[in-house]
Amino acid sequence: MRIILNNSEKPMTPKTKSILFAAVIGLPLTAFAHDHERPDHFEGQASETLAEALDNFVASNAQVADILAQDDISQADLVRIHELTYTLENALERIDDEYDALEDQLEELHLASEGADIAKARELAETYLHNAERFPGSESR
Repeated sequence: MRIILNNSEKPMTPKTKSILFAAVIGLPLTAFAHDHERPDHFEGQASETLAEALDNFVASNAQVADILAQDDISQADLVRIHELTYTLENALERIDDEYDALEDQLEELHLASEGADIAKARELAETYLHNAERFPGSESR
């Protein structure tokens, strides 16, 4: 399946597809249940670090995919998906926070390079690259 963003010819990356999938699955399932049938709310697994968030994201998405691969999906399966969305929300929040922090570091590097401050740019670049390596696909070559 090919998904196109903004009418460009660039297909979505697998990571973007996973995030989009998680967001769609995370839509409120309560619209399908009556108030008295509404599943309990859960906290989900915490994602204290980026590594934990990525592990929770991958594992929870796999569990949702396994449920969706079944021929028959029960109400209990929907409750399980609902539970998993809390873990996915926690994971995505941590991933978003970590990307935001990395974006701030990149902006500092950008400004230092724009200001022709070689020493500061080198220091900021090293910090940025070190932190960027924590993200999938960003390992130094």
